[in-house]
Order: sequence, then C-alpha cells, then structure tokens
Amino acid sequence: MSACWIAVASAEHVRIGRRAGFMQVNHGKAAPLRRIRPGDGVCYYSPSMKLGEKDGLQAFTAIGTVRQGQVYQGVMGGGFTPARRDVDWADGEDAPIKPLLERLDFTAGKPNWGYQLRFGLFEISGHDFRLIGEAMGAPQTAAAVT
Repeated sequence: MSACWIAVASAEHVRIGRRAGFMQVNHGKAAPLRRIRPGDGVCYYSPSMKLGEKDGLQAFTAIGTVRQGQVYQGVMGGGFTPARRDVDWADGEDAPIKPLLERLDFTAGKPNWGYQLRFGLFEISGHDFRLIGEAMGAPQTAAAVT
C-alpha cells in the first residue's frame, strides 16, 4: 500500500518544484524525504504565496506521485544543495483548505488544525489524499493510493 503525505512550502517555492519535477521539504533537509517511497502520493499545502508573508493563501498547491529513484542533492546556487525527490505532478488548480476542514481526517473537529503543518511533512490518510485531489481537479491522483 502506498503512503500519502502533505508537505508544506510557500506557493512560490512549490511552483519551482512543479516546473522542474521535484519536491523538497524543511529547507532542503534529506531525513524527512527518506520516509517517502516511490509510488507514494504527495500534496503540498501552502500557507502563503511567498515565504514569510502572511497573505492568507492557505491552499493545496500541488499533488502528484513520487517517481522511482532515491533522495538526491539539487543545486540552487550560492552553495545551497537541498535534498530532493522526483515527482510526477498532476495537472490541477489550487484548492483552499477552509472548505475541506470538516471533511479531512487530519483537520475535522480540530480547532488547532494547523499545528501539524508546522512539521513540514506528515503522513495523511488515503481518504484525505483523494479528497484533496478532487478539490484540486486532479482525481486521477487517487490511483496513487491503493
């Protein structure tokens, strides 16, 4: 059975990864990415458009399936070599989290639903992954969850 994950990053950073077919988390740390396996489903939650801004975006901004291969070092310039995994990103639109709060397993009935997002990467249920995919207009991502 494939696992499903939520990663957290600004929408601006997520879009860079979508264009180039990769993901990175926790400011480029490798350890969290080693928990993810090829075939796992991953979606990004973006609290804001730009890192450090409080613009209220609070939306899911990417969803896809982790490709075969291992964690590797990317090159961003200035000596920054963040750990990455390759992902096949699905076509889809940003989906605000607020309409989903009472339907997602990880948020339903939780007034402090945003707490676990602070970890930068955490596992979610297949139900949540499918719901997010549908909200993003990317129902084909459900195939990643068996």
